[in-house]
Order: sequence, then structure tokens, then C-alpha cells
Amino acid sequence: MKVHDVGKVRQVITNTGWLNAKFDPLFSYPGLINCEYPPGSLEEHITEGGPWVGAVLGNDTLVSVIRGEQGEFYPSDASWDTIWVVKRGDTVDIGDPANPYWKNYVGVSDQDFVCRYNDYNPVSLKKSDHKPLYLEVIQNSYAWGSLPLDEIIVVNYHVISTKYNLERVFLTNWMNGNVGYGLSDAHGLDDETYFDRHRTLAICTDLPGGEDGDAIGPIGQRSYFPEPIAGSVLTFIWYNGRQQGIPYTDVEKYTDMTKNLIMENQVTTGDGTKHIVALGPYQLNKGDTLHFSIALILGKSIKSIYENERVLNLVRAKDFKIPFAPPPPPLTVIPRSKRITLKWKPGAGDVNPEEYHDPYRGDSIPKPFEGYRVYKSTKSQNGPWTLLAEFDLPDNAYGSNTGIEYEYTDVGLLNNLDYYYAVTSFSKPDKVLNFPPLESSIKVSSKKVVPGTPPLETVGQVAVVPNPYRGDVAYHSYIPPWEKPGGTRDRWMEQDRRIQFINLTAECDIRIYTLSGDLVQTIYHNNPNKGYEDWNLTS
Repeated sequence: MKVHDVGKVRQVITNTGWLNAKFDPLFSYPGLINCEYPPGSLEEHITEGGPWVGAVLGNDTLVSVIRGEQGEFYPSDASWDTIWVVKRGDTVDIGDPANPYWKNYVGVSDQDFVCRYNDYNPVSLKKSDHKPLYLEVIQNSYAWGSLPLDEIIVVNYHVISTKYNLERVFLTNWMNGNVGYGLSDAHGLDDETYFDRHRTLAICTDLPGGEDGDAIGPIGQRSYFPEPIAGSVLTFIWYNGRQQGIPYTDVEKYTDMTKNLIMENQVTTGDGTKHIVALGPYQLNKGDTLHFSIALILGKSIKSIYENERVLNLVRAKDFKIPFAPPPPPLTVIPRSKRITLKWKPGAGDVNPEEYHDPYRGDSIPKPFEGYRVYKSTKSQNGPWTLLAEFDLPDNAYGSNTGIEYEYTDVGLLNNLDYYYAVTSFSKPDKVLNFPPLESSIKVSSKKVVPGTPPLETVGQVAVVPNPYRGDVAYHSYIPPWEKPGGTRDRWMEQDRRIQFINLTAECDIRIYTLSGDLVQTIYHNNPNKGYEDWNLTS
């Protein structure tokens, strides 16, 4: 499992085709949000999602589905059947080095993920009532860290028939879209799904109020299907959440996929929402491939979803060959007592944003770099971020003409607390294509750093803080907090407890014992720049 996290959407991607991981038995990520928008909000948008493929094979009607723990697609156990990560413009052979399944793959977005799975491997065949179509799916997905696509995730499916000539194939995008505060038991119960048949765009939105409060924004699921062979059959069906389950058997699923029914927009019963969007029929012969895609489109309103969908269609028409942001500079953070120094001057062998070239600009400027921005967050690498400084090229028609700097020192900080910094680079606007300045991803360049005293020359002043540590004190409620939840959790747990050993030498071992003399933990400290270590009171 990996997470697209370079833009304004944090989306789970798996090599089983699932668009979700939360509550699934194959994963153990408490508090993970499957589709979070905006980052750090803990607002969920998807409980489950993925493609279904149905077909007629002889006298059988079969459907292979991706649906959480009930899913029927899995990767092989080969080490290369993982999720591959490719950056824009990089060329990679995907798969077995001796026989890659995608040779010379070229990265399209700021963060491409590529994986492969099928419905006939040993894990799939253990599924009860599963009869495989012998399909292999190669999946690649895109995420962007800058405008105009940073609120969109695109997932492409390449469906290959490995054994049979399949007739009356129907392609389906399934989603259990729950919009609301992701750690609330009630999130998603007052949701509704609407459908725009002219765009094959389903929108799941949270109604105002309810137990989960008001959501920041809805989610759009835009389906891009190939043209059917004849007699196009488009279906949109929504299902009430908990009370009305989706079809169980292959025949029932296929019947719904082929209904040629566009349901009226849902009116909530307070029980959530699920839906399918299906199109067919297609012929898929042995060795042939069907290509289809979905776009997960986020925004703060339904109007924003439509605007992002419009932009995506324009970009797709250009095969995603549009202006892009410069890369971020190499960033070094230097902690000191009550201050942090940032340095980002590119050196020999570094990727230099000032030298980047964008062949897709309309103005043909050979070096469109314009400047750097410095950001800070006291919460997390997902923000919220505060702009500390901006430095741009002098003597031109863009920006403030401050001149370029490569160092910034933030002072007046509290020692031994977490801070997050990022330095981005941004481009000049493209006035020919009417493109705004594009900025590299804050998340990609962000770093966590803790100011504090440097190591001492000799042992003798080592101390522990807080002292005494009290179990009845909510240190996580302090402002700023002394203890913080890990990962994407917003709730403090026992493993988040924290004491700190300070005034350490550059190299030392810390041994922690019980009152009876039993060794509980050894912490090995070896850092010439840091004179402290944390312990969470667990062995």
C-alpha cells in the first residue's frame, strides 16, 4: 500500500486494486484516512472503491470484483509485484527485470504509482464462490503537486484477458463514498450520490448538519470508458448504505451492471450511500486489452468539482503534456537552541530548479524558474503552512524582485518541540497559455526538525523532562503539545507518551531500568548535532 500525497488529496493506492485500506484485515493502519481532502483535515471521502469486470463466458455469467476484503484480485508473491513509484519524466522498466510487464514506462505526473494484479492467483482462488475470468489488470495512477491538477487523482486500468475470449464485457466503477470527519462513527450516514450521465460523473456529498457536522467538500468520481462495440448500455445505481447491501452473486452483480438504468439522484435515508457506474458491452479476446480510467476529483463545492473536471478534460486532450512546476531545491535543516537555519543552495550533482526546462510551455522561455518560498508548520507535514519568506529573481517583470537567497533562520522557537519546514520553487507565469506561476509540492520538500541544545562535551548534566512525569496529566493538550498522536491519527494513545533525556553527549547509551533493576530499554544516541533523545515509556 502507498499513499498519493504530493498534492491536496491524500489517496490510498493498493496493489489489490482497492482504493481503501481502513478496517481491512490485510492492513493495520488505525486512523488512516483513505481519501483525505484537504491534507490534515481528517475528512474522509471513500470507504471502499475499485473496478469490477463482468462478462459472459460460455454458459456462465461471471464478475470479478475489487471490494475490500471481499475482493477477488490480488498480486503474485513476486518481489516486483509491488507498487512502483515513478516521477515525472523518469523512465523505468516495471516488473521482473528479466521480463518487465511495462518496459520503458515514463512518469507522467509528479507521483506515478504502477502495479499489477489478477483474479486467478492462489489467493483469489481461495475466495468462496469465485470463478475467475482469468483477467490481469495493470494499474497506474497519477497525482500532481501543483495547479491545475492538485485536487485530482487519476487511476488507469488496463484489463487483459489471459485465457478466454470474453463476450458482453461490462466495465464498472464501484464506490462506497462516505464524506465527513473520518474518525467519526457517524461519518457518511447523511450522504447522497448524484449522477451526471453526460459526463459519467458521480458526486457524493455530505448534507449539512447531522451527527458528523458539515464536510469541507464532496468527491466526484469521473469514469472514462472506451466506446462499446454496439448498443451502448450505461448504468448508474445507488444503494442505501448499511441496510441495503450491494448484489451478492455474480449473476446479481452482472444484472445490475447491465440494467441500462440511470437512477434518480439519491435522497438520503440517513443510512449512507454506495453506487456503481457501468458501461458496455465490449468484446475482450484472449491477449487483448481494455483500457478505462477513473478520476477522483475533490474540491470545496460541487461547482469546484465541475471546474476541476473541465480542466482535467482539457489536460487529457493534451495527453497530460502541460506546463509543470520546477523541482524543489535540496533542503538542509540545521537545528540549534531556539532557532532553525534552512539552507537550499543547489550544489554539484543536485537537481537545480533554476536550470529546469519545461517543453510544454507556450512562451518558450528556456529557463522559467522565478523564485523560492519558505514555509513553516507547527502541526504536521500536511500543514497548515505559514509562508515565512519569498525570494524571486531581480530586475524582471515578475514578482517583487527581491533577489534570490539561499538561507533563512527562524528564531524565537521553543526547544524540544516539533516544527516542520519546506522550501519550494516556483515558475514564471505562461502568458501565452494563460497558465499561472506553478509551485513545487510543499509536502515533497517538507522536513521535521526539533530545535534544542547541542551535545555537551562531557557527561554530568543529563536530565529528564518532564520530571516528574505524571500519568494523570494530559500533555497532549498543551499549546503547543508536548505529546502528539503519530501518523494520521488525531487522538492521543498510550504509545504517544513522551519523556526526553537532555544534555547528552554526541555519543552515549541510555539504559532504562525498573525499580528492581531489570533492563527495560537501551537507547543508542549518536548525533553530533542533537543533545537529546525521546522515549515513549514502552519497552
